[in-house]
Parts: sequence; C-alpha cells; structure tokens
Amino acid sequence: MLDYAGLEALSAVVREGSFERAAHKLHITPSAVSQRIKLLEERVGQALVLRGQPCTGTEAGRRLCLHVEQVALLENDLRRKNPALIPEGQASLPSIKLAVNADSLSTWFMDAMAAFTQNGKELLDISIDDQDHTAKRLKEGEVMAAVTATAAPITGCNTWPLGSMRYIAVASPGFVREHLQGSITPQEIARTPIMCYDRKDSLQDQWLQSVGVDGRRNSARHFLPSNQGYTRACQLGMGWGIHPAALIEAQLADGSLAELLPGNDLYIPMYWCHTRSAQNSLQRLTDCVIQAAATYLEPVKHSPKQ
Repeated sequence: MLDYAGLEALSAVVREGSFERAAHKLHITPSAVSQRIKLLEERVGQALVLRGQPCTGTEAGRRLCLHVEQVALLENDLRRKNPALIPEGQASLPSIKLAVNADSLSTWFMDAMAAFTQNGKELLDISIDDQDHTAKRLKEGEVMAAVTATAAPITGCNTWPLGSMRYIAVASPGFVREHLQGSITPQEIARTPIMCYDRKDSLQDQWLQSVGVDGRRNSARHFLPSNQGYTRACQLGMGWGIHPAALIEAQLADGSLAELLPGNDLYIPMYWCHTRSAQNSLQRLTDCVIQAAATYLEPVKHSPKQ
C-alpha cells in the first residue's frame, strides 16, 4: 500500500514548487518533507521530484500526484454522501487540475467554472495552454482534465465533443490602408505582419492554409500572450490576427476592427477529456462544461479548403 504521508508531501512540493513552501502548507519542517519524499522514492524505486527552481515532478511523480487528487475527490464524494465517515475537519477541499486554452477561458469556460463551484466544495487549479497542446498535459499526468482540439483518443481518458469555436481574421482599417492598400487577397495578407498569441499559436497559419496560402515562411510576427492585449494590438494596427468571433463583437460593431476576407471563418472543434478513473468524481464538472459549451459554441463545422 502506498505511503499517503509521503504522497501528501510529494503533492505539496510539486504544487508549491519548493520544499520550504510545502513544509509551510503541511505545518512541518522542510527536512521532514524531504525525509517523507526520500522514503517514498525508496519505496517505489525511482525519483519522483526534480530539484530545482521551481521543483517539479518526474513523470512518475506527476502520476502519483494525480492519484492523490483522485483519492481526495473520492473522499469528497464519500463525505458528501455520508458525512459521519469523514468529518469536515479531517479533510481539506480537493483540488482539480485542468488545462484550458485561453480563448475558451475568456468566453464560455468561465460559465462552466462558476456553475461547478457554486454548489460544490472542490477547488479548481487552471493551467492555460494552446488547445493543440492541452492534451499533452493530460497524457503526461499533469492535469486530470482538459479542453482540447485533439479528436484522437487518449489512452485512459474519456472524450466528449463540445462544438466548434468560430474564428475570424481581422485587422484595423489603418493597417489595411498601410499594408494592403486596397488589395485584400490571401497572398497579400500572408506578406504582412501577423499577431500571434504565443509560439504555440498556429491559428493564423491554419487560416491562411484554409484560404489557399502557405504563410509559414512569414517571419514578421508579434507575440503577445494576452487576449485583451492581443485584441488591442490589432486595433492599434500592429498586425492582423485571428480572433474568436465572440470576443470582438464590439470592435466589429464600432469599426475599429474589420474582417479581412468575409465568409472565410475558421472553425476549431473543441473536446472535453478527462481521466477515465475519475469518471464518477468529475461527472458534475463534465455536465457543467457540456452545458456551458452548448450555449457558446457552434455545431461542429469544417473550415473551407481543409
């Protein structure tokens, strides 16, 4: 049987990023934390923590941390159904680690979070990553569930289709006058400065491909990992970019942003995935996610020429 005192210490170190902060959370000394993890590593026969700034878990360490979180969820369910078995003072609130892309978090996923936390006693620990990369975090045991654009099955996970997020290519009127001079064609657009969220962001290239152009050779790219800042940068004419339609309705209405090629929307199918072993514990969260997605996302569509 696993040593749960050691697992608690391991989870705290990986979550807090240091032995000192983990010790503070557990109300023990850093040397006691180190000793517990050392004994756990000896018991399982492999390293579980990568010492550094911050400390991180090895693949095995992350798997064990995920196991601790699942046990906490099971205890939470048990306490809800039979409070006498686990009194409130003997168990902390369980935390669920999720990976969500920034565009979902800025639109529909907030409603799912609010609905879930309103009537529950679980905490949410959200990591932001590109929708094409959140599945990797799930595969590697960093999170228990994720919103992803990956339709391929993930071993040990359940997947639900949520719908499509609609993206449109826009720029400011000033940018169009300066860089396109009235010639708004896919080829000309591909030669102008591009706004990217970060270096994982491939939406601009996907959109260009959908209109028949390979834009990957264009190195004139700004990187700005903020949804609000990204939109503002496009309004100020720094570059053109791909935006979730739901986030720029006001800018389209007041004319500070304009569609570059109307009718060539990019549809990105979104999926909800979580570890199969946590199916029962995450059912209520899954219901909240599916309900919120149904309100904002569109039926699954495919972008032109893809």
